Parts: sequence; structure tokens; C-alpha cells
Amino acid sequence: MVRIDARGMHCPWPAVRLARALRDGATRVEVIADDPQAPTELAAVVASANATIEIVLDASISVFVVTCR
Repeated sequence: MVRIDARGMHCPWPAVRLARALRDGATRVEVIADDPQAPTELAAVVASANATIEIVLDASISVFVVTCR
């Protein structure tokens, strides 16, 4: 599993890092992001990669678990 800590990064950077990880062959990626736009941006990357996304809320931090099909 690849972990991307994108806390403090504004979109589109969390999505760019996710796209790069998927392009490099990762099949499961965990993205920690606190930008309010992250869910929308990450969902767009997931849709284009034919993957699934699960959002895990932990206090004030969102963790997005992306799995390739």
C-alpha cells in the first residue's frame, strides 16, 4: 500500500500525487488530506482510473483509500 500524506496541500496537489501513484502501478493508495476540495478532486482521479474510493473520517482528518479494480 502506498501512503500519501497530503495534509496542508491545496488541490490539485493531492489528486496529482494520487494520479502519479496509480500511474506508477500502485493498486492500493491511502491519501490523508485536509483540503475541503480533496473529495471532489480525488473522486475525479478515481473515476478516470476505474478504481474505487472509500472515505474514512478520523476526527478532523479524512483518509481516502483508493483500490484499483
